[in-house]
Amino acid sequence: MSKFCRFFRRGVLGAMLAWASTGWAEMRETGVWWLPRNVSHFGHEIDFMIYVILWLTGITGALVFGAMIYFIVKYRHRAGVGAIHSHGNNTLEVVWTTIPVFIFLALAIYGNEMWGRMRMEKAPADALQVAVVGEQFGWNVRYPGPDGKLGKMDSRKIGKDNPFGIDANDPDGKDDFTTYNDLVFPVNRPVQLHLGSKDVIHAFYVPEFRLYQDMVPGRVYDFVWFKADSVGSFQLACNQLCGQGHYKMFGKLAVVPDSDYLAWVKGKAPLTAASPNSSAETTAVANR
Repeated sequence: MSKFCRFFRRGVLGAMLAWASTGWAEMRETGVWWLPRNVSHFGHEIDFMIYVILWLTGITGALVFGAMIYFIVKYRHRAGVGAIHSHGNNTLEVVWTTIPVFIFLALAIYGNEMWGRMRMEKAPADALQVAVVGEQFGWNVRYPGPDGKLGKMDSRKIGKDNPFGIDANDPDGKDDFTTYNDLVFPVNRPVQLHLGSKDVIHAFYVPEFRLYQDMVPGRVYDFVWFKADSVGSFQLACNQLCGQGHYKMFGKLAVVPDSDYLAWVKGKAPLTAASPNSSAETTAVANR
């Protein structure tokens, strides 16, 4: 058997194994061949733009390859038939250059407007404030206590014993509580995130929220907000290669009815006044 035949057989076998392995992965509601379920109010606009681009490129590709195949067949080499020489058509070139320009401009304007609404508009006043700080290799999460106010974060104070950079004298942080790799959000309520990193670059990534934000050490990102319009269980993943344990850096994320969220909050003990900056890992263990 030639080397080419052996290489071809191995390639086919590898492709079959790769296709079969998709059945071993964690099941998604929409499968692995299409977009994951969308539960964010911003996600509908993002999906709309993806579909528009998909249809435009799909139709354009079909027309271009169809025309190419047609001309290959129609003007194939035949005995006794001379070649046709064309020097181009200026009108046609202007038309097929102008149309893509206007399409790209329309997509850019719409995309910029959508990005502005996602990142420039402030979260509603009643938004739930939640702090999330990534570390190698897990997620520290901090929720406001009964006063509804989250302790203010200072990126300069973030460290091993103070993952959230909270001032011990800040009264807003006295009744906060923390979890580790465990996030719960109420449905149909805006959530404003305060994102940070304790060590290296991490990324807050939830595909079903159509939400992605890099988290660079030394900065707190407080402009990211969303509102989940459907309940469900999801996974928070780090989308930056942050070290050897990157593969296991994921957290459980649940969107639940408001009553279930309030019941969950009641089961969490607030941080003690004596140690408001204790690590989320220690507090999470105490809360279990």
